Parts: sequence; C-alpha cells; structure tokens
Amino acid sequence: MLRRDIFRGFLASTGALLGLTTATAAPVSYPRQKVAYHLDDLDKVAFVLGNIKNHFDGTGGEVDIVLVVHGPALAAFKRDGASAAVSSRFAGLVKRGMTPQACANTMHGMDIALPDLFEGFASADAGGVVKLAELQAAGYAYLRP
Repeated sequence: MLRRDIFRGFLASTGALLGLTTATAAPVSYPRQKVAYHLDDLDKVAFVLGNIKNHFDGTGGEVDIVLVVHGPALAAFKRDGASAAVSSRFAGLVKRGMTPQACANTMHGMDIALPDLFEGFASADAGGVVKLAELQAAGYAYLRP
C-alpha cells in the first residue's frame, strides 16, 4: 500500500511540474515562410489562387509567396477576356504580397507581352522552371497543388 501511495505522489508531482513547465514555456516562433507555388494547369487556376489565399490566412500574412505561372495556365491571367473572379482574387493576393512571375518562354510561345497580363506580373526571363529551381535554391518551399 505504501508503495502505491509513493508512486501516486510521484506521478502527481511530475504531472504538476510538467504542467507548470508547459504553462511558462515561451511560445515557439518559426522563421517567416518562403513558398513558391507552381502553376501550369489552366484547370487549377482558381484552386491554386484559393490555396494561396488560405496560406496567407493561415500564417497571418507572415509568408513570402511567389507564384510561377507557365504553360496553358498563363492564358487565365491575360487582361483581355479574363474571368472577373480570377482578376479580383489575383489583385487581392498581389496586395497581400504575392509576387507573380510569368515564364518568358511561355509568353514568347503564346505571343503574350508582359503588359498583356494582370498588373503585378514580372517576367521569369530564364523560364518558369528555371525560376522555380532558383527559388528552391534560395530556401523557398516548392508547392504544386
């Protein structure tokens, strides 16, 4: 009986000590996230923009996001004929800090100039896939939803 009481006392004091340690521990802080989103599928434009919005929301805006667009998806970002929903969502994300990059190879192949795209785009002059590799080398996480 005495052993059980000693064991219970030990467990109770250990639990109290752990609870005290947890309550007084400083909150964990993480470095600011850096993320490169890869978009080349026209059917995923709305989905990817939604993911980026959720990423900003989930981090409280404490994230650097670069959206690299190439291939068929780039057509969704042309000023003429673009969906109002895509245009509005895109503009809101740029205001929140998203940096959009358009593949120069795709622009050349589709006969699109930078002024033809939504405001905020920069040209990935060496190509979209090269830009993605550069971002990864610079510590950006790679996401391809």
